[in-house]
Amino acid sequence: MYDVKENLRKVLGDLPAGVKLVAISKFHPNEYIMAAYEEGQRVFGESHEQELRQKVESLPKDIEWHFIGHLQTNKVKYIAPYIQMVEAVDSLKLLKEIDKQAAKNNRVIKVLLELHIAEEETKYGLTFEACRELLDGGEWRSLEHVQICGLMMMASYVDDENQIRSEMKSAADFFDEVKEKYFKDDDAFCERSWGMSHDYPIAVECRSTMVRVGTTIFGPRVY
Repeated sequence: MYDVKENLRKVLGDLPAGVKLVAISKFHPNEYIMAAYEEGQRVFGESHEQELRQKVESLPKDIEWHFIGHLQTNKVKYIAPYIQMVEAVDSLKLLKEIDKQAAKNNRVIKVLLELHIAEEETKYGLTFEACRELLDGGEWRSLEHVQICGLMMMASYVDDENQIRSEMKSAADFFDEVKEKYFKDDDAFCERSWGMSHDYPIAVECRSTMVRVGTTIFGPRVY
């Protein structure tokens, strides 16, 4: 078995106080998740509703599950009973659906607004302008079963560290703008989620509060 515990300890050792680790466990078996769990890790990220549901049913109940990646509105109802955070909300339509399904389950689901900064076309997310428009619209303020806790983004998957750093810094600056304008008195709006296996040390420099690391901990995906 891949040495999950040793890898996890190394990653945690790289993270300063105040930076959370979301261990990306998608496509990895339960025993890998349990190895990380035994080391004290409690936050895990999944991106497929069926796989997530199976893991929720068979793994410890105090795990905090985050949905990462693109979430289709028609899948929200399946994860609404147990998901703690949806990390990539990229439209008002999706935000409203999460609110609706969370209400049916009598709970509040945390969300992050996803920014599109990377130059790659494959990435989802809101441009800065689209994010401002969504927040200016104000409809989100009436949603009682979602809590917007911050912003997330994925930097370009490139070797150029300066480009990665530049994209993450622009996200951090934009966070400050959004916090000041829309969430000034809301302590819950505090998360800056950027950084993955290949770039999380740069993300920490760029004021990330939450990194999503999978391969570095669990090894190549097990399909």
